[in-house]
Amino acid sequence: MLIRIAPPHLLRETEITPPEVYASRRRFLQQLGLAGIALAAPGLGRAQSPGPGALKISTRRERAGGEKPNSFEDVSSYNNYYEFGTAKDEPARNAGKLKTRPWTVVVDGECEAPAQVDIDSLLAGALEERIYRHRCVEAWSIVVPWLGIPLGDFLKRFKPTSKARYVAFETLYDDQQMPLARFSGLQLPYREGLRIDEAMHPLTLLSVGMYGRVLPNQNGAPLRLTVPWKYGFKSIKSIVRIRFTEKQPATTWSALAPDEYGFYANVNPAVDHPRWSQSRERRLGELFKRDTLMFNGYPEVASLYSGLDLRRYY
Repeated sequence: MLIRIAPPHLLRETEITPPEVYASRRRFLQQLGLAGIALAAPGLGRAQSPGPGALKISTRRERAGGEKPNSFEDVSSYNNYYEFGTAKDEPARNAGKLKTRPWTVVVDGECEAPAQVDIDSLLAGALEERIYRHRCVEAWSIVVPWLGIPLGDFLKRFKPTSKARYVAFETLYDDQQMPLARFSGLQLPYREGLRIDEAMHPLTLLSVGMYGRVLPNQNGAPLRLTVPWKYGFKSIKSIVRIRFTEKQPATTWSALAPDEYGFYANVNPAVDHPRWSQSRERRLGELFKRDTLMFNGYPEVASLYSGLDLRRYY
């Protein structure tokens, strides 16, 4: 008989924070005079004051079906970043220890022009704001105005060869800056990967900011992936290495629990997580659940999986 013992960090559906807790927390923050964090204008996704770390935006694209972005407070205080704690509020408290300068990203593997890229060179380029839905595998969701560059445009600089069928990503792991990482239950450094056609898709974003400013540490500073049609664990944070590979790379969650966290991780309301339904989701700050959309509401990616059984390759 097979007995499954769930790792202590895995979220149970009953552990998802009730909406009344969000509401009371927001009221408490407002009473403390922190309401200035709220967005300046509905639907725009811009904080009231740009403050330190403001970034210049070259173009804007609304890609969330007209949905209003969550507040900056929502997105920056409710996070999964296990290197800084497994509770949702711990990364915001602990990630200040992360040093984001100097910061370079190594790009290598099956490419003709491997290189090391400094984060400030990316910040100095043309940055695009995209308002995207973000769906967590834990059945909660948010809408975020991310800021970055199309990943495909970035990857083309390194001239991937015909052997480059996948793109592997690796995050920073430093036990001095991340002392809680040893309690995460994860094999670190955190790793993720995409097929190269997924990485090159126009929706895939290499994000350096949100709400018009640089990323907060708890949201993956200074560089993270944003893949809006996949569950959030695919959008790896604090990237230090990108590698073109011929074979499908090992990824952190898929290695830990392959029957629960597949390599593809496409948002699919018809394929439940083994321990909870994926047919509905709770948007942070809302009382009632809403229906989950196939591919998180981005049907243009469906052609990537033509002929692929999405119940098997989940």
